[in-house]
Amino acid sequence: MTIPVDDNPTATAAVLAPVESRQTVRFAPSPSGYMHLGHAYSSLIAWHNAQASGSRFLLRIEDIDSSRCRPAFEQTIFHDLAWLGIDWQLPVRRQSESMSDYADALKTLASLGVLYPCFCTRSEVRAEIKSADAAPHGPDGPHYPGTCRSLGRAEQNRNIRAGKAHALRIDMAKATSIATEIAGPLSWTDRKAGRIDADPLSAGDVVLARKDIPTSYHLAVVVDDHLQRVSLVTRGWDLFHATHVHRLLQALLDLDTPLYYHHPMITDPNGVRLAKRNRAVTLRALRNSGKTAADVRRMVNLDDIA
Repeated sequence: MTIPVDDNPTATAAVLAPVESRQTVRFAPSPSGYMHLGHAYSSLIAWHNAQASGSRFLLRIEDIDSSRCRPAFEQTIFHDLAWLGIDWQLPVRRQSESMSDYADALKTLASLGVLYPCFCTRSEVRAEIKSADAAPHGPDGPHYPGTCRSLGRAEQNRNIRAGKAHALRIDMAKATSIATEIAGPLSWTDRKAGRIDADPLSAGDVVLARKDIPTSYHLAVVVDDHLQRVSLVTRGWDLFHATHVHRLLQALLDLDTPLYYHHPMITDPNGVRLAKRNRAVTLRALRNSGKTAADVRRMVNLDDIA
C-alpha cells in the first residue's frame, strides 16, 4: 500500500451546549460495509492523537442511512477496532438515535431563513446541470443549479401539502452573509495546512436534510462534534472541502470549532483510493487470512504518521 499526499443532550438554539469540557478525539465510521485498511489508518491516527494528548477517545457510529447501514457491520467495527488494540469510552453515540438533536438544529436554521425545500429529483438536477451553459462548479463537482431556490412560499406550501417529496437545502449565499454578520470572517485551522479562510460558497446549496432522512452528513457531524466536545477532528483529505460547509454551520448554530487534521489517503498499488465501493480488502478478510494487528500497522506505515 502507498500513502500519498449516556445522556442524550438537546441541541436547541438556546441550549446547544457541550456535554463536558475535556479534550476529545473521535473516530466516526459508517456501518455500511466492512472496515478496510483506510479505516484502520484513520482510526489509528485518531487513537494515537488521543493517547499523545491525554484526550478522551470516542467511537461514534454514523448510521443515518438505514438503507445501507447494518447491525452486523457495526458489530464488526467493534471487533476490528478491538483487534487493532483500540479502546474507546462509552456510551457510543449513534446518529440514528440522535435525530431530535438534528431536528432542533434545523429549526434554528429555518428561523434564520436560510433553508428552502427542494423538490427536484436527482435526474432533474442532472438534466438541469447538463443544459446549463456554465453550471457553477466546486471541488466536488457541479453545484445544484438553484432550481427551487426561487419558488414562492405559496408554491412551496402547495407542493408540501400535495405530499411531494422534498429535501432541505441551504441558501449558501444568504447563509454566508448572515454567518459573517454573526461571527465575522470565517476560518478554521488544519493541523497540517494551517489557517484556512472558509469559502462555503464553493460548495453550493448543499442538502442539510434528505428526502428520506431528516438530516445529512454535513448537519449531523457538526452537531455531534459540538455535543461530544470534540476538540480534534481527524479524517481523510477527501473531506477537507466539506469543512468549509461545517465552519459555516458552526457559525450559524453557535457551535464550537475544533482543530482539524485531514490526513493523507491510503491507496492501492494503482493509486486508487481505498473505498468500500471499490471492494477494498477488508480487515475482517486480513484477520481471517492470518494477518495480525501488527501486520496491519506495518501495511499502513503507521510509524510514518506525523
